[in-house]
Amino acid sequence: MPTLEVADAAIDYDVTGERGPLVVQLHGLTSSRARDAQLGLDLGRALRDHRVLRYDARGHGGSTGPRHPPAYRWERLADDLLALLDHVAPGERVHGVGPSMGTGTLLHAAVRDPARFASLTLVVPPTAWQTRRSQAETYLNGADVVEREGIGAFVELGSTAPVPPALAHAPATRPTVADHLLPMVLRGAAATDFPEREAITAIDAPTLILAWTGDRTHPISTAKHLHELMAGSRLEIARTPYGVMAWPGLFAEHVTMSS
Repeated sequence: MPTLEVADAAIDYDVTGERGPLVVQLHGLTSSRARDAQLGLDLGRALRDHRVLRYDARGHGGSTGPRHPPAYRWERLADDLLALLDHVAPGERVHGVGPSMGTGTLLHAAVRDPARFASLTLVVPPTAWQTRRSQAETYLNGADVVEREGIGAFVELGSTAPVPPALAHAPATRPTVADHLLPMVLRGAAATDFPEREAITAIDAPTLILAWTGDRTHPISTAKHLHELMAGSRLEIARTPYGVMAWPGLFAEHVTMSS
């Protein structure tokens, strides 16, 4: 797989398709493009006549990263995304899609370079603004658990959390972050947040928001708030696994209409 060297990391990526508009697909915290595919979150699989750029965020999957928590803030991840787009598709407008951490990364990138994005698809937006503080404590506690007891204890801790109904039949997976980097990644996530609301209202790319119920880490309140802030956006909420199964089709329709 090709990699892009940035200041303090090597970003592992791949591009499928030979013609058509470019779609860039991101993933969530502690995940990777391969793990998201296992979880049914490879939303680009229903696209036709598009190129799809998939990559692993710094410190995740096949990408490297430093042992420095601030390097994993969403602003830094947005730096990587824009650098990767400049490398793969210089000057080209692209369609961005990503869950959770991927949503945070896309929002920071779109605020910084709004002309770059032909459309956005924000999937299971995470805690933000008022709800971010309590989630940050969870990440900091998780980082301490990894350092004190190992990644197995961290996975066991996560297994006790309620499973959203939409993920009822999803396979069990483990974090795809190296043990020595996981505490850094979690502390970086604890120290980051969405851009200011006023900046988000200025994003004019057509936006689809996909959310699911019963997940305090990705609360419906964030998705609804984004929907209110982003004029003309569309919000779809999945309450069962069948709802998530419809997402690739909804995404493909959104991209096609925005191309």
